[in-house]
Amino acid sequence: MAGKGEGIVIAPHVAGHLLGGTVGKITKDGEYVIYAVDFNHRKERHLNETVLESFVQPAFLITDAYNALNNQPSRRQWDQEFLADGNVLLPVDIAGRILELILILEQYWAQHHLTYPIYFLTYVSSSTIDYVKSFLEWMSYSIAKSFEHTHDNAFLLKHITLLISKSELENVPEGTKIVLASMASLEAGFSQDIFVEWASDVKNCILFTEKGQFATLARMLQSDLPPKAVKVTMSKRVPLVGDELAAYEEAQNRKKQQEALKATLIKEEESKAVIGAELPAGDPMVIDCTISRASADALQSRGIETTTECPFCRQRNEDDVHVLVNCSHPQAVWSVSATGSLQEESVSMADWWNRLKRHTSLAQAEYSAMVVWALWQKRNDHIWNNKSTSPSDVIHQATQLLEDWNNANSKDLKSTPEPLDRPNKWCSPVQLKSSLSYMDFEGRSIKSILARRSLKAGLVHGSAEATEHLKQHCLKHVCPMYAPKIEETIDVTLDLCAYKVQLSEKLMSNVLFKKLGDYEIAWVDSEVGKTESGILSLLPLWTPAPPHKSVLVGDIKMADFKQFLAGKGIQVEFSGGALRCGEHVTLRKVGDASQKGAAAAIQQIVIEGPLSEEYYMIREYLYSQFYSL
Repeated sequence: MAGKGEGIVIAPHVAGHLLGGTVGKITKDGEYVIYAVDFNHRKERHLNETVLESFVQPAFLITDAYNALNNQPSRRQWDQEFLADGNVLLPVDIAGRILELILILEQYWAQHHLTYPIYFLTYVSSSTIDYVKSFLEWMSYSIAKSFEHTHDNAFLLKHITLLISKSELENVPEGTKIVLASMASLEAGFSQDIFVEWASDVKNCILFTEKGQFATLARMLQSDLPPKAVKVTMSKRVPLVGDELAAYEEAQNRKKQQEALKATLIKEEESKAVIGAELPAGDPMVIDCTISRASADALQSRGIETTTECPFCRQRNEDDVHVLVNCSHPQAVWSVSATGSLQEESVSMADWWNRLKRHTSLAQAEYSAMVVWALWQKRNDHIWNNKSTSPSDVIHQATQLLEDWNNANSKDLKSTPEPLDRPNKWCSPVQLKSSLSYMDFEGRSIKSILARRSLKAGLVHGSAEATEHLKQHCLKHVCPMYAPKIEETIDVTLDLCAYKVQLSEKLMSNVLFKKLGDYEIAWVDSEVGKTESGILSLLPLWTPAPPHKSVLVGDIKMADFKQFLAGKGIQVEFSGGALRCGEHVTLRKVGDASQKGAAAAIQQIVIEGPLSEEYYMIREYLYSQFYSL
């Protein structure tokens, strides 16, 4: 990094939570901090475990308490969940942890020869599976190795059927079925529709495989005492009749008359302004979004009272990328959307759109375009009608827009879809009689990692209850733990006896380096001095250096050394945890091999046997596997 961050190096490492997910190693002046939220320390079917435990001794660990209170399910418990007499609904995301769940079900159905049909129902189910088929090299070693040797693609699904519309599910044969449907929050999408239909049947089961987001229906149902009835806010296009329809039409006419001039002026300016950087005309994934500040300026120039500041935060002037992406209101919407939000702030809509296309599929980009359009409509409602909307309302409208778009472009369309401005009304309370289960399959508890070493750590994510639980656990059993509140600053400075020194050119000119894997090593005898600028520096000695004992550098695996000796014609075999070489010589490793990192240095190789020609020959071969300094 440059500027204020000069000298700071940020390196991504495998997190094991999502495809492409990472934990960050932030290094400066030899010390490093680990930022690890959303990780998985258990090896899974589609991903390798996190490398978090391979870090030797970070100065500070930033992690979360998200799963601190969770208990991992047993395989028997998993089996029982699918022995229900009725249907099973799994609310899921569209392209994250669902990949692991798909492989679990595929493997389980194949092993137990089950015939219950499984359906994966999202607008982008086909696109998701096609997309991940091309990323096998980024998955677990077993998947990559299987494809390399047998060309067996783990995502060629044999037991799961992909669906993209509710009508396809309604046309499947009657009987018990498993449905994985978006969204995981139950706030909108197919999962909400199916929940409303199935929740009243005592034979059915709703199975959650991840913790619901705060203040969502899924989180409410995952509580220790779930309600017996819930009010599900959902909108369906139900024709209005009688007095309701007459009142609606009258209100619409008044609204059209009031907005006629405003709409004309806005449309005139929007036709002239396009998103910052000009995008390719033939690109089918181009958003034609106008600059809202230009619209506000145009209205002011014609005597219509308005303001150029953002109508939501009132802290910045309004422009397209702010009102649709960067402001706190759209950020709240993007955070609960199926695609999520990009971490860094966008400088323009063109910048945001180009980065989104690089990280998502075409279907996800279409979904994001609908979210942008819904945000723009809600912005206009807020300005002209003083109407406030929640993030879930915006997501619901975007989902409905995408459904209408897909229906309009479907070749199997049997009837004309209802117009987007069709009158609608809200419905309806749901009696909850089906069973509810929550089984989180992630290996994400930080307790097992902290128990192996003493680390100073801080918690930045998780419920208040889970955070306090993990904090007290660590203070009692493991290490100091900080749990700062939002906007709270903590001082975790370490008092280390560490110094930064330079190696003088005169010293370096006489150093002989030896290659050791990816590194070069050397023994240096020097004295500490200061340069003319006052910086500490290692300088060559003016007197002959005192002798030192030889240092053997490197590591050796006994299995590899066994093959090496066999190649030299020596009879060798493992016996009782030791390596028997020839007739009389034995090699064994002593020390605790279960510990990782710095603790592994306490292991030693012991050579036993009578002093003989065979003994000295094997010892010489052993020394040849190391570098002597």
